[in-house]
Amino acid sequence: MSAGHPIEIESLFGEYLLDHAFDEMRAANGDLRAHYRALAETLARLPEDELQRRKQSADLAFLTQGITFTVYGRDEGTERIFPYDLVPRLITAVEWDRIERGLTQRITALNLFLRDVYSEAKILNDRVVPRELVYSCKHYRRQMRGLQVPRNVYIAVVGTDLLRLNTGEFVVLEDNLRVPSGVSYMLTNRRVMKRTFPRLFHSYGVRPIEHYPQLLLSTLRSLAPEGRPEPNIVLLTPGVFNSAYFEHTYLARQMGTDLVEGRDLVTHDNTVYTRTTNGLKRVDVIYRRVDDDFSDPLVFRSDSTLGCAGLFNACRAGNITVANAFGTGLADDKALYAYVPRIIKYYLGEEAILPNVETYLMTDEKERKHVLANLDKLVVKAVGESGGYGMLIGPHSTARQRQEFAAQIEANPRNYIAQPTLDFSRAPCLIGNGLEPRHVDLRPYILFGDKINIVPGGLTRVALEKGSLVVNSSQGGGSKDTWVLE
Repeated sequence: MSAGHPIEIESLFGEYLLDHAFDEMRAANGDLRAHYRALAETLARLPEDELQRRKQSADLAFLTQGITFTVYGRDEGTERIFPYDLVPRLITAVEWDRIERGLTQRITALNLFLRDVYSEAKILNDRVVPRELVYSCKHYRRQMRGLQVPRNVYIAVVGTDLLRLNTGEFVVLEDNLRVPSGVSYMLTNRRVMKRTFPRLFHSYGVRPIEHYPQLLLSTLRSLAPEGRPEPNIVLLTPGVFNSAYFEHTYLARQMGTDLVEGRDLVTHDNTVYTRTTNGLKRVDVIYRRVDDDFSDPLVFRSDSTLGCAGLFNACRAGNITVANAFGTGLADDKALYAYVPRIIKYYLGEEAILPNVETYLMTDEKERKHVLANLDKLVVKAVGESGGYGMLIGPHSTARQRQEFAAQIEANPRNYIAQPTLDFSRAPCLIGNGLEPRHVDLRPYILFGDKINIVPGGLTRVALEKGSLVVNSSQGGGSKDTWVLE
């Protein structure tokens, strides 16, 4: 502990129990990690009720900005303030350098994989990835075969979920390539944090993230069709009832682009237009926050009213760019995830910088038997679900839940994978007037246009319930600001 304030700092840690998980703030012997010392000293110096006062002020800032999310299937009202923890998570420059290199490598390889699978399929012919795994994926789109996408960029926006294991090493839990959300919380967390602890923020030399919307805009601009030097870019939202609608409005406003719904768009001669008060205006790039299935009723789900009829043919004609491209969900299928290290090796000739979590495929009879015999120890996930749904956490499950999952696995092995229950890292959170550790993950955001950009940080999601391993907001999780230090 620091010589200046040992008593005050200790008073912060009344209920702070260390366990086998890596603790972001304290070493195994209880000592503060060097980069957390100034933060702990600042918190310890504050008068007892000051932390609560600042927390209320932060909550009020979220409320007045309308930073909410929607919880489906609950009776007590669906709109909630996004739960937010006041204590930032700190990442050193050395740690961030490895994360950045690993994510750059990963998005490069996954993009090459999508380009290959939808053209020559060399990786399938060479049997590096099983052909049946690709063709049985519900996000594989046959319609994309042979379709040229601008700059060969399939994935323009990625949010990859990382965990830190008890060794201190970061690993990839999953890639979110379809319509990754949460970046608005990263940006608003930072804005609130700079107001809540201005002096501390300044003294730490935190790397900036505020330029993300401009980076997103320039990424989308770089993907515009040929011959459109001043492209008109719109953000396509499913509408006000979508759980991420706050984010859609926020990003459109920050980028200075129009926010549109499917009913605002119309196609004519394979060109997409948006309806304006001055008549029709051509659209060149769509930042799409609507799933493939609902994007074009002529090609995908015919009952969808959320997309634009004729959008796919406009893409095929090269008159519009849709980001992310249709069919990218293939590469974030949780069964295909198991092959990403091999995909990286195949296209780049390199070992994965950020390793995967060990993954059991239920289509493999030997692995399936092992999983069914050990359901109480493993985490089982449905391959196409997100948000913490379609999931069994073995150690926290009932015998009946395990029985139900076993039946589902036997009925449809392709639809499930299993992984060990990971004791991933914990970070200090403000609980009452003191600090307690809670499990955290990290979702950095990667942009791929004419080059790859990763803003230093990301969304740190927190399992706010004591002992919980589920960080998703829809399942009782929250978030905190992530400070990458210079």
